[in-house]
Amino acid sequence: MNSEFTIAPQKKVKTICKDFKEAFGCTLAIYKGTQLADPDLTLAALNKRTTKDVKTGSNEELKIKASMKVGDVEKMFDKAYGLTVQIKDPAGKACVDNKLTIGQAARGEK
Repeated sequence: MNSEFTIAPQKKVKTICKDFKEAFGCTLAIYKGTQLADPDLTLAALNKRTTKDVKTGSNEELKIKASMKVGDVEKMFDKAYGLTVQIKDPAGKACVDNKLTIGQAARGEK
């Protein structure tokens, strides 16, 4: 497990999700409104497709660590890019408790 993961707005949604899974073992779901975002779009391109103000003009790169709480990471995405994300278990079936760290979630703690 990598200890740090960086997200840049010019990355494609599917690349961010794949890299996140490789880094932390958990599934990252990125939403455009209430629907899953198109995996082939970059974060920057999502801005043109959503009614919510997605701040993809932001050049802010998020640095995520395994020691961070799931809820805090989800809030960081919203603050930096205006995006809704859910961190799910490795199988991608259930959302992880926001009070857990990403590392705890990756180890299957509840």
